Amino acid sequence: MKQEGEVLVVACRPVAGVSPVSANSIAQRPFPTPSPFSLSDASTWWSSRPSIHYSNLLLRFLTLVFSFVSALSLAASSSKKNGQLFTGYSELVYCFIVYILVFVYSAFQLFKGIYDIAQRGILISDMVSDYLSFILDQLLGYLLISACSVAILASQQKSKTASLWKVISFADFLVIATCTLLSGYKLCKRIIW
Repeated sequence: MKQEGEVLVVACRPVAGVSPVSANSIAQRPFPTPSPFSLSDASTWWSSRPSIHYSNLLLRFLTLVFSFVSALSLAASSSKKNGQLFTGYSELVYCFIVYILVFVYSAFQLFKGIYDIAQRGILISDMVSDYLSFILDQLLGYLLISACSVAILASQQKSKTASLWKVISFADFLVIATCTLLSGYKLCKRIIW
């Protein structure tokens, strides 16, 4: 150090291997963005999935349970009372077949959702899945409401103990309608946004 008039001059030796430009650029670099595949708590794959996927899984599970209980209660309420099964009524057979279709479709959707979460992959592409889910949810909702409306008259004529079946079938329709709204939302989000 030496002082020349009013100015203080400081002599520095250069540090080996570090240039002044690179030393300043290290301090100014932004933090790196974590990879979506890293296992840190801030960016796990589980937390990055939107909650609509989990609510859709819950609704699919409820549809699976309600359709199974509805088909079971429809078959059990006609178990040889007055010597006649529900197969003697074509309306009840139609309703039973629709419940089996809803059960199989819900099982597939539930399997697909769990597989997508567990394997971090897709069984079907998202675009095809959104279109297919919307169309099939609409179709099964229509089939369910038409089957229930036809079967209510036949069940009232057959027996007076079909109240459990009516409640469960109405709950099944509400869950299918909610699934239809969610699949419509996902499809509109894909098309518009």
